[in-house]
Amino acid sequence: MQEAAGVLKEGFLVKRGHIVRNWKVRWFVLLQDKLLYYKIEGGKKEPSPKGRILLDGCTITCPCLEYENRPLLIKLKTKTNTDYFLECCSREERDSWALDITGAIHAGHPVQVQELHRMKNSFKLLENISLHHIVERMCDSSTGIKLTRNLQQGNRYKETFTGSALVDWLISNSFAVSRFEAITLASMLMEENFIKPVGARSTEATRFSDLSEQFLDDSTALYMFAESSKKNISSKEELQFNISELSGTIVKQGFLVKQGHKRKNWKVRKFVLRADPAFLHYYDPTKVENRPVGGFSLRGCLVSALEDNGVPAGVKGNVQGNLFKIITKNDIHYYIQASSKAERAQWIEAIKPLT
Repeated sequence: MQEAAGVLKEGFLVKRGHIVRNWKVRWFVLLQDKLLYYKIEGGKKEPSPKGRILLDGCTITCPCLEYENRPLLIKLKTKTNTDYFLECCSREERDSWALDITGAIHAGHPVQVQELHRMKNSFKLLENISLHHIVERMCDSSTGIKLTRNLQQGNRYKETFTGSALVDWLISNSFAVSRFEAITLASMLMEENFIKPVGARSTEATRFSDLSEQFLDDSTALYMFAESSKKNISSKEELQFNISELSGTIVKQGFLVKQGHKRKNWKVRKFVLRADPAFLHYYDPTKVENRPVGGFSLRGCLVSALEDNGVPAGVKGNVQGNLFKIITKNDIHYYIQASSKAERAQWIEAIKPLT
């Protein structure tokens, strides 16, 4: 899915519609002065862009916390006051897109670019900062950090937030300028017993002697307010998938295009690869519910790249290419497209050791 020369970045993002406020996956191409987005039909990018976002005079908000159930948003406001909301599949991808878009917006202003890099790498806590004040703001019912139920290692915890969500909230509420600064603040909140880690991922990190390494800027590390630290295990009936399937360590995640089993149509899905136990789940990124729409164990699976010359047997439609196939031990065939040969190789390399 390559574009003309001058492309700074490209990939799948989920975009909010302007007229009907639904969410659709689009292929975005970042150029020096604009962001183009394309519709994907039949597994292939359409030749002409569906729309464009002019970057001259744009302002960018990242993290953007306007949608409670979509924490990985970037907001762009054009100079004509049109708002665009773009969702990424991971915090790392969101920050990468935000940095590249910001660079393109200020490309003609080298002083501003230098200032951005200085702010990104600076470390200066606000003077006379009050941790009590931060916690009061965190607890505000309308503007505070959103508390959710989270699953980890077979337990469901009530009223928790993730490490990356707290970092996002601290930055968006101007308590910190950079992620490094926000992590230090969060570590102080933990050291003073305002918040506490729950679950193995975040608890394990507290064993580090260095304070800066005790708090994790991670979407799988769970925390809660110290006075609400009781965990509550949910009934298995609440879960669409077996608890153990979703408790593994996330090895890789990203947007890929998958062929349906019945209609043989192609849809963009967010894939999450987990180890211990080894599972590959896929999600509908346009939906609010963060529940898999499918998934399977990788034990006994075969994974291989498919040649791009011609349409392989079992594949329907006018596909873009960069195909690979996973055959489960029950002989179910999954056909998946990556956005490039390099991305396909990365996914195959990540999956193979888990089969």
